[in-house]
Amino acid sequence: MAPVLIPGVKNLLKTVQQFVDSKKVKLYLVGGYLRDILLNREKDNPDIDFCLKKRAIPFARELAHKIKAGFVVLDQEHGCARLVKRIKDKVYTLDFTDFRGKDLHDDLLHRDFTINAIALGLEDVFAIKLEEKLIDPHGGRKDLKAKIIRMVAKNAFDEDPLRILRAFSLSAIFGFKINKETLKLAKAKKKKLVDISSERIRDELFKIFARPDSFTHLSNLDKLGILKIIIPEIEQMRGISQGPYHHLDVWKHSLETVRQLECVLQEARKNDEIQGYLNEIICAERKRVALMKLGALLHDIGKPLARRRKKGKTIFHGHERIGADIAEVIAKRLKLSNDELEALEKMVFWHLRPGYLADNEDISARAKFRYFRDTGKEGVSTLLVSIADQRATRGLLTSDESRLRHEKVCFNLVRQYFKKQKEKKLPRLINGDELIERLKLTPSPLIGKILSEVEELQAIGKIKTKKQALEAARKLVK
Repeated sequence: MAPVLIPGVKNLLKTVQQFVDSKKVKLYLVGGYLRDILLNREKDNPDIDFCLKKRAIPFARELAHKIKAGFVVLDQEHGCARLVKRIKDKVYTLDFTDFRGKDLHDDLLHRDFTINAIALGLEDVFAIKLEEKLIDPHGGRKDLKAKIIRMVAKNAFDEDPLRILRAFSLSAIFGFKINKETLKLAKAKKKKLVDISSERIRDELFKIFARPDSFTHLSNLDKLGILKIIIPEIEQMRGISQGPYHHLDVWKHSLETVRQLECVLQEARKNDEIQGYLNEIICAERKRVALMKLGALLHDIGKPLARRRKKGKTIFHGHERIGADIAEVIAKRLKLSNDELEALEKMVFWHLRPGYLADNEDISARAKFRYFRDTGKEGVSTLLVSIADQRATRGLLTSDESRLRHEKVCFNLVRQYFKKQKEKKLPRLINGDELIERLKLTPSPLIGKILSEVEELQAIGKIKTKKQALEAARKLVK
């Protein structure tokens, strides 16, 4: 099938080409967007890379003025600038860079992988037989067809160690295999990743988490010893046995929980409410579903520090609290947003609560209210991680009956969560000022505690009027 340009990009590239003609320069389309054209792959908000012999920054600045786009210099030393252009509901990012060497072939030699080391003169983008115009000195087109990720040169990871992680994110995105030589070099150069900024590490890691088969790629990163460079805290989980309810040590169980979570998400693919929830963007382009994978990976990270022997049994009392603290450290190192940090902490801290609820024959309205109050927006994510956690637990003392009971409770709570989202929020019966006036109280943390208790009583139907609310508050004060 011949590559096809979507209309919005085609019109934008024609505008750029007109400007190029007026300036009498030679501009090349390179990198990821050209690769995506050849794969007939369409991104919602395309990133388009160009290179030219020199003076990329002044060229881009003048073009930005011409087409009324945002402009920023990314790298003054290496001549790199970015334009951001919004057209209707699409945002296009255009990067312009000086050649990394004396000519185009030198430039392509310094790129990461062969599938990204293909170039095309901008004027040839509109050719009927576009593929015949490709500049492909390293066999990128061949590797695209073979679905292989191969480094361009042996110094690829020395020039930018992040490429080690990018090999795996590209493998996850496209379903391509990383060739043996590239894997071998990635393993040998992995320690260089410690010098890479946390933001860049995070972005590649979350590309992996965003894919439906993250488990496979995380496992491969783990086998090569790369994952522990990115998240060194996972090392303490290795070899920590968990007793007769578990068949795996803490680390293998954590990886298996990611795999089981992906199975749960696959089963829920036709549920529009769950899909909308999973695809909610928490920060930048990072969705909740990707953060849930990290939550599943870290849900038991507090166990090694909490591990104790009591009456011949291994216990991990309080591991969820310790785990939430460790997850916070990891989230901050990866420069996650405050919203992401809070969501991750809740998944780790409350992941045991659904199991406790499932242990009860009848779950009270108060217990359900408190679960949703405490987990907030992460009520569903915590439930799904809990299901995956339970499925990843298959020791001698586990039973199908308890697992099915657990899942039934969790999915019922998922349905209740979405039902509650559609309900009109109950109006508050009393406020803090009224408590202070009616009950002769002084401002203190007690006011918030009373209001929270009254809200709970109202939510479970125990009180319905202001009079009942004040009477309940009086009893709480006493």
